[in-house]
Amino acid sequence: MPNLLTEPIAKLRKIIHVDMDAFFAAVEQRDHPELQGQPVIVGGDPAGRGVVATCSYEARRFGIHSAMTAARARSLCPQAIFVRPRMEAYRKASRQVMNILQKYTPLVEPLSLDEAFLDVTAATADGILAVQIAREIRWCIQQETGLTASAGVSYNKLLAKLASD
Repeated sequence: MPNLLTEPIAKLRKIIHVDMDAFFAAVEQRDHPELQGQPVIVGGDPAGRGVVATCSYEARRFGIHSAMTAARARSLCPQAIFVRPRMEAYRKASRQVMNILQKYTPLVEPLSLDEAFLDVTAATADGILAVQIAREIRWCIQQETGLTASAGVSYNKLLAKLASD
């Protein structure tokens, strides 16, 4: 681990972790405006053995989270709207986001459909702050896809991921 007291800031790596907010549910709310502001749960059938893949922030207020049984989610929020996953729609949105990230650096390491690490060390060589790049990325994602993202910045992946939370 670098010694932040003795190592020049310019020599430290600049890593951004980008994480899409409630990704599957956000895509559903974007594509189906009638779902905006509603507690949306993407996953299996609550009458069967379904599981929550993800849910909107409106559903999270009821204590619903990923990997919870759909039946439990239904009991916590009877008014929730359950939506079956549309993986091709999520892959398409993910490709849009990854294309945006590639505009900032070729050093993009996707972790899943909805998150990636970017090494922007070279992009900051001219004095541009990594946090400025992260803000611009979030703005571009929102403008180009209608979705929101969180971003964290640090000199290593672990701290950047923690910062994005």
